[in-house]
Amino acid sequence: MAYQTIIHERKNQTAWIYLNRPEEMNSISKTLLTELVDVLQEVEQDESVRVIVLSGKGKAFCAGADLKELLGDLEKKPDGQKGLLDLAGGIFEILNNVSKPLIAALNGITLAGGLELAMTADIIIASEKAKIGDAHANFGVLPGGGGAVRLPRKIGMNRAKYLLFTGDFISAQQMKEYGLVNEVVPAEDLERVVQEIAEKISSKSPLVLREMKRLANDGQEQPLEIALRQELLALKNHTRSHDFQEGLAAFAEKRIPDFKGY
Repeated sequence: MAYQTIIHERKNQTAWIYLNRPEEMNSISKTLLTELVDVLQEVEQDESVRVIVLSGKGKAFCAGADLKELLGDLEKKPDGQKGLLDLAGGIFEILNNVSKPLIAALNGITLAGGLELAMTADIIIASEKAKIGDAHANFGVLPGGGGAVRLPRKIGMNRAKYLLFTGDFISAQQMKEYGLVNEVVPAEDLERVVQEIAEKISSKSPLVLREMKRLANDGQEQPLEIALRQELLALKNHTRSHDFQEGLAAFAEKRIPDFKGY
């Protein structure tokens, strides 16, 4: 399918999704949201895709919502039509529920809704040129995709409030020190490094990856004892799977396992 605002590429078992509005700093428009929903549903259902990477073209990963389009929505107030905010809520719900490992490759400016997109990822790798911040306060806008809720959980309450209240941008290296970014790499190495990580993850059992992600995410919202019981129950159920038995057989036979995802 031909897209106007995104680019979808396959690199082995990795689906790369690029936001592609470089002249608008990859700001989030209704068209971009509609196309992003479509491609995410496609790659989520494609069993040959093991890892999803979200990145951007040009100088920005994503500078947040297209404020001109948002202003147009407020002025026109279209009856019976979903506006930018309605569609944005849908994309964050989809990203939060993606079952496959999701990597955000931050190629540049990552602000407001762009930061909220990045925080839905399981792993964040950033170019050394990336600048990251919340920035909603700079325009009198509230976060709506997790900025005020996720950021304190990711980097701590005081650091998050500073970024939320000031609207400041900080370096990718600083965000690594805060714990949000996993690795910072030279700009020219970003895609290579991310693809290497994706290849490593792709070699693992899709079933294990899916269950690990679910357990880790669910465990954050549960008391420790409940989360531990669910993890043990998941392991007991997992022992009946092909991938569990294949992994043990491959270990005993000193060969590379052939995981199937069931």
